[in-house]
Amino acid sequence: MASIYCCTECGTNLNLSTTHLFPQDFYFEAGNKGTLSFALIDTTKFKLEKEDKIRPFFETVNYWGIQRNRTKIKCNSCGKLVGYVYDDGPPLTDSPGQYHFGPSQVIPRAPRYRFKTKALKITTET
Repeated sequence: MASIYCCTECGTNLNLSTTHLFPQDFYFEAGNKGTLSFALIDTTKFKLEKEDKIRPFFETVNYWGIQRNRTKIKCNSCGKLVGYVYDDGPPLTDSPGQYHFGPSQVIPRAPRYRFKTKALKITTET
C-alpha cells in the first residue's frame, strides 16, 4: 500500500514517495512536529524560493540566530506554501567533526524537505 500526497489547495499529485520519507521518530535539530520529512522530492512539481530574514529566531532550545536562510517549497500548480527545505538531514560525511566534537553546522548535511501535514492531502492506494 502506497500513499499519494496531493496539494490541499488544488489537488495536484505532488509525486512524493514513501520510500524517501523519514521515520516519525527520526531526530532533527529543527524538530518535526506537524510535518512530514522527505529525503528526496520531484523538483518538477515544486517551486523553490529562497527566503532570507534578519530577525531573531530559535531553531532549537539551545540554538538561536539572527539571520535565517531557508528555502520555501511551493506547489507548482497553485503557488501554495507546502513546506521548507532544511539542511539538518543526515551528515554527508563520516567525519567526526571539527576538533572531534561530533557533527555540527560545519559538517555538510543532506537537505531535508519538510512538508506541513496541513498542506498535504494524503490518500492510500490499494
